[in-house]
Amino acid sequence: MENLTLHIEGMSCGHCLNAVTKALAALDGVEIDLVKIGRAEVRFDPSKNDAAKIAAAVSDEGYRATAAPSAG
Repeated sequence: MENLTLHIEGMSCGHCLNAVTKALAALDGVEIDLVKIGRAEVRFDPSKNDAAKIAAAVSDEGYRATAAPSAG
């Protein structure tokens, strides 16, 4: 599993948190560690998904997501 931090622009409320959480949860091989306003931390199986696809899933919900590898 690899760690990934997403910096997310456009989140401002509980609905935003739910939308991002739901989008991430629907991805194969992705485990959510944290979702809060402006940020998400996940672990993912690189054989099933990648950082670009994970960020794209959040962007598809209407937010701007930038992926950055995280330590740990």
